[in-house]
Amino acid sequence: MLDLNSIEKAYERVSDVVHRTPFAYAPILSEISGYEVYLKKENLQRTGAFKLRGAFNKIASLIENEQKGGVVAASAGNHAQGVAFSAKHFGIDATIIMPESTPLTKVQGVKELGAKVILHGANYDEAYAYAVTFGKENNYDFVHPFTDDEVMAGQGTVSLEMFEEIEDLDAIVVPVGGGGLISGISVAVKALHPEVKIIGVSAEGAPAMKKSYDAKKAIDTTSVRTIADGIAVRDTSPITLDYILKNVDSFESVCEDEIASAILFLLEKQKLLVEGAGAVGVAALLHGKLNLPKGSKVGVVLSGGNIDVTMLSLIIEKGLMKSARKMKLMVTLIDKPGALQSFTQILTDIGANIVQIGYDRTSIDLEFGDAHVSVALETKGIEHQEMIRQRLKEGGFAFREEH
Repeated sequence: MLDLNSIEKAYERVSDVVHRTPFAYAPILSEISGYEVYLKKENLQRTGAFKLRGAFNKIASLIENEQKGGVVAASAGNHAQGVAFSAKHFGIDATIIMPESTPLTKVQGVKELGAKVILHGANYDEAYAYAVTFGKENNYDFVHPFTDDEVMAGQGTVSLEMFEEIEDLDAIVVPVGGGGLISGISVAVKALHPEVKIIGVSAEGAPAMKKSYDAKKAIDTTSVRTIADGIAVRDTSPITLDYILKNVDSFESVCEDEIASAILFLLEKQKLLVEGAGAVGVAALLHGKLNLPKGSKVGVVLSGGNIDVTMLSLIIEKGLMKSARKMKLMVTLIDKPGALQSFTQILTDIGANIVQIGYDRTSIDLEFGDAHVSVALETKGIEHQEMIRQRLKEGGFAFREEH
């Protein structure tokens, strides 16, 4: 049963292995939001996410009950690493079933922790179904990522650490996918400090739990699509939904652009690398989604930091474009000596730095005697970009912006 006692017992089990992550004041975020904001940095956890807590507590409980035949899990991310790390700690076999599309870096990361990896299925649900079958056939214990009391109890230890640091929080903001983290946290918090508000945040691209919370019944979705892959859960667990309906005071969602801007904000302003799932709480803060009194003392859980490098570069690129620090133009010139120089001279005069340039005189959509110049510029904000547009128009250059 998931209760305060089981969470406190989990805390005893994990405390010597799990890193006690910082819970620190965030001055810039506080100033922007109007709240007194503290960040629980589970992105700095061993294995890079809170999932280690639940996986370790589950496997520790199996060991205590003399179940040492090995474990199996289905995961393409943080849960896989948590299970692999914990199994290695106790010296038992671990097999992780991952979808066939799982990036090689994630597969290698799990193998490096000593687990066996089997690639099976086109998505998580197919991998999950195979993992259950594999566990039964091999007499392995299945470690579910969220619908397991011992796993949820382990995740709830995050909140015990938070209150040991700051006793008078008014609210805690928690990312929600399958609901294991917020179930554990909310049970502990409502037992110790029932007046504290628990606020769940999910991605709009993975709406199952938000829809279920609003409807007060389990609703599944047909697909998920979000950069917050750690909370990209298609179906609602009735088990975690029960805890959420009982203990969670409000439930918000954030869109892809809001998540991306939060990742970029944390990287630039807080010097923290956080994955999409870990950034949704900050996204809700930055975009005014939390209906709390001004000055409220708010703890935000940054649940993980295992972001794909390719995804990060894309987020940075889009963030620079949205914040008017980068500009891409396609300019049509008369293909004659000096034309390109006159164009670049305008950019020089106005202080726009060229970071990429291409010259094309062979495209079939060009008039004879014309050329296309594609250029990416470092710019200094909206006013600077407007100045660039005006000067190019005055110079008689035809151009279009690319996004």
